[in-house]
Amino acid sequence: MATKQKQKPLQEVRIGSIKAALWQNQTDNGTRFNVTFQRIYRDGEGKWQSTDSFGRDDLLLLARVAERAFDTIHELKQEREPTSTSSVERK
Repeated sequence: MATKQKQKPLQEVRIGSIKAALWQNQTDNGTRFNVTFQRIYRDGEGKWQSTDSFGRDDLLLLARVAERAFDTIHELKQEREPTSTSSVERK
């Protein structure tokens, strides 16, 4: 039986204990990007764990990581489709 290889994210963005994984998917309508967010921490035994649950004190970092993920996706799209314009303009 063949083992299924775990897909790796295209890129990761991390600030402190909050990270975003950027995923690229090819569709009939072109390339789509998705993002998943995690908070990493050490458990009582010192082993690294992750969760998709965030507390109040995580929210500002989550917002910053989300903004960096947005900027990274925007840059990737510009590199791959330099003649297209984004519907969202950043100042």
